[in-house]
Amino acid sequence: MTPLYVALVLGYSSVRWWRVFKPDQCDAINRFNCYFIIPFFTFQFTSGVDPYALNFCFLTGDVVAKAIAATALALWAKFAKKSSFAWVITSFNLSSFNNTLVVGVPLLKAMYGTAGEDLVVQSSVIQSLVWILLFMLEFWRASSCSSNDVVDEEKPQPISMDADGSNNAIVVVVDGGAAVAPLNLRSTMKQVGAKLGKNPNCYACALGVIWALLAKRWDFEMPSIMEGSILIMAKAGSGVAMFSRGKWS
Repeated sequence: MTPLYVALVLGYSSVRWWRVFKPDQCDAINRFNCYFIIPFFTFQFTSGVDPYALNFCFLTGDVVAKAIAATALALWAKFAKKSSFAWVITSFNLSSFNNTLVVGVPLLKAMYGTAGEDLVVQSSVIQSLVWILLFMLEFWRASSCSSNDVVDEEKPQPISMDADGSNNAIVVVVDGGAAVAPLNLRSTMKQVGAKLGKNPNCYACALGVIWALLAKRWDFEMPSIMEGSILIMAKAGSGVAMFSRGKWS
């Protein structure tokens, strides 16, 4: 785990103390990491998993643990006076941080060897596929509805309320501070789904699962030139990802 923190500290120091990178340069590094490094990193691990030999006991325990964490955070958000939705999301992400490829693979590999690494990959693959399927479903539902989600600012309408009186809309604030064009949750999810479709990491995960299904079913290996091309980018995954996290800390 120490090498990961070395990259994290270097990223933090390069911005906060040494002033090596400017904000626009930090954004360029982050985009390089998002669009090039991480997709290859994800594909490398995902394509090596055996979909026909998943550890369902571990995956079930992982789901139960996340459900308990989500329930506890939801209760805290509902009853605590100083709670906030942003902190709920942050806390849940921290609780499942060890399930990510960047942190989970080196951590569990050091603790349990190859078996631990395989468990993290399985959990990450299932989690990614579930999110992709949920967003695809929501995107399909949103596409099948009428385009009345955006309210014409010249014809203001009352914002819809849920049965419990809570607001189920997001108000877009434009220049001058005026709140116009309320967007309901379905419209927002549609926009999120569209952005998710532009994320190459989603395609890397899906392609990795397809490759794993075919390779394990018919017992063939990846061509060496293809494997080398993927590895040369994927090997930078953990380091660049932690460096990028350090820049924004």
